[in-house]
Amino acid sequence: MVKIKVILGGLFIVSVLNAQNMKYPVSDKGKVIDEYFGEKIQAPYRWLEDDQSKATADWVQKQNKLTFDYLKKIPYRNQLKEQITRLWNYEKVSAPFEEGEYTYYYKNNGLQPQAVLYRKLTTGGPEETFLDPNNFSKDGTSSLGDISFSKDGNLAAYQISEGGSDWRKVVILDTRSNKQIEDTLKDVKFSGIAWKGSEGFYYSSYDKPKEGSQLAGKTEHHKLYYHTLGEPQSKDKLVFGGESTPRRYIMASVTEDQRYLVITAANSTSGNELYIQDFHSADNNIHKIISGFDNNYEVITSKGDWLYVQTNLNAPNQVLKKFNASKMGSSNLIWADVIPETSSVMNVTSAGGYLFASYITDVHSVVRQYDFNGNLVRMVDLPGEGQTYGFVGKTNQKNIYYSFTNYIYPSSIFQVNVETGKSELYKKPDIKFNPDDYISKQIFYTSKDGTQVPMTITYKKGITLDGTNPTILYGYGGFNISLLPSFSVANAVWLQNGGIYAVANLRGGGEYGREWHDAGTKMKKKNVFEDFIAAGEYLINNHYTSSRYLSISGGSNGGLLVGAVMTMRPDLAKVALPAVGVLDMLRYHTFTAGAGWAYDYGTANDSKEMFEYLKSYSPVHNVKKGVCYPATLITTGDHDDRVVPSHSYKFAAELQEKQGCSNPALIRIETKAGHGAGKPTELIIEESADKFAFILYNFGIRNLE
Repeated sequence: MVKIKVILGGLFIVSVLNAQNMKYPVSDKGKVIDEYFGEKIQAPYRWLEDDQSKATADWVQKQNKLTFDYLKKIPYRNQLKEQITRLWNYEKVSAPFEEGEYTYYYKNNGLQPQAVLYRKLTTGGPEETFLDPNNFSKDGTSSLGDISFSKDGNLAAYQISEGGSDWRKVVILDTRSNKQIEDTLKDVKFSGIAWKGSEGFYYSSYDKPKEGSQLAGKTEHHKLYYHTLGEPQSKDKLVFGGESTPRRYIMASVTEDQRYLVITAANSTSGNELYIQDFHSADNNIHKIISGFDNNYEVITSKGDWLYVQTNLNAPNQVLKKFNASKMGSSNLIWADVIPETSSVMNVTSAGGYLFASYITDVHSVVRQYDFNGNLVRMVDLPGEGQTYGFVGKTNQKNIYYSFTNYIYPSSIFQVNVETGKSELYKKPDIKFNPDDYISKQIFYTSKDGTQVPMTITYKKGITLDGTNPTILYGYGGFNISLLPSFSVANAVWLQNGGIYAVANLRGGGEYGREWHDAGTKMKKKNVFEDFIAAGEYLINNHYTSSRYLSISGGSNGGLLVGAVMTMRPDLAKVALPAVGVLDMLRYHTFTAGAGWAYDYGTANDSKEMFEYLKSYSPVHNVKKGVCYPATLITTGDHDDRVVPSHSYKFAAELQEKQGCSNPALIRIETKAGHGAGKPTELIIEESADKFAFILYNFGIRNLE
């Protein structure tokens, strides 16, 4: 249990004195000046964008030394790490999936760096290791990115990410012998693997940036290739994209019946074109089905001549339609509605010869089963209020699987018979955590403009709402992403120690469909920050916590959220944790695939009005000399080639130069790590313990029992 020293004294004084005596590494200031619409903007830390330079490497080393020296002085840092490690050490198993003669599943025995892919004969037999990513590298920092099987299950292609990078290698296996069958493909990025029979597969990538800027260099034109087995990668055929059809994001899939190639093409993270090739058609052409980028289109499955497409065209909460592919190329393409739009956001999957529509209803999952004519078969009986994911499988499967979780319900797997609807527990984790000891409740609060915003608050039963509870407020608010309830081992330890964990479902997310998303984009982006500020004020006004015991946390777009809120309202929270954040809003679009985020953000080059709006909240550009900012622990990875680490580097340099009080401004830079995916277990545990220790130490916490 956390013990709090409310009166200034003890550990609180020590933490303040340590911050006052802190000497930050020197961050040299250059004289770079950018000009936007006649306004000159100084960029003194532009040199930190060069992630290959010795000067940047030296800066990173010195910053890490300062940060880890600080963290080592926190008396209960190791205690927190031991608590998280102890709770983390239980077997974790994924939902199984069938490929060919085998049933596959991932399993981590507790503390393995990466989960291992196992398999058994579906008809019965012993378990065997199929793929162990822990053998990819000695330090566990290389991970399995994705795996795809041919229709007969005899071939598989899997992706390897090294050091957390989005650039991948692809290895091809004969699954019967579990042996690699040809050379490894290289330099694949933002790609699936779509098999066409056993002859080859489709994949996507960009031209690799020039030497010296592989991580930060801009990636502009995505290309879809076809790789024929037995041929070198140099002979792979360009199928779509590149200079002839320049698109930033191109993805391909092949329908389960192996009849259709599906291509989606986009220039931003919202809105896409749709192209279809019918392998059974005499012309064998790739047909454009949807032009423009105003709406989203996703092919869910196919049935004979009909392709089933989920879209938000004239349906902000999504609708499922179908069209007749035999009419492709003609002017009278036939469309029909299958599952109509409702007041809840819908996402459709296909399994067992049925359609499953998962709805988000006030940030909880509701699932309905339909036939292919859109007739309701049944409601799926779920264990409670929370999040489900799964309901995927082959057409001939009669038993399919889904996982269920919420903030106090460890993820468990359930099996459903698609014909009878019978649902039963398949696998429950053996974790030493009792949900009955905790409360997780949803409330609605009022944002600045009157909008009602949901938030879920989770805490241990019996705590007193007296304003002294250590609290983490987490948010994201962007890119149509919904924050649904999900169990976290690290957060469970925070709860066990008496902390409160609150998640605000901000505008910009996808919880209430397209309108909710759009209300937090471009010139409305500040709605997201105001929603988050209002969430913090609700927690304070209702005595869950106070500014002195409130920390704000978020990653990626959520890192921008934290950076913007702490510079807009530095008095709101005592601690800020911006992780892998988009923090330079004037230049984000110049790195890697950042230009694709313009639907949400706009860019500084769009117009004078857009430039001024971005500048008004860009965290790097809004740190002011002499202001007392929260105690800040910025986290990033030196191999992050999605949100490049220079965002975090520049923000840290600005904070360290201008911080107006004794609150520390530190940056923790993980080496051989990227944006977060594939991070090994030990690094996740260490980072979680460091964050919790930093928060509690700067709250003035004396000790943990």
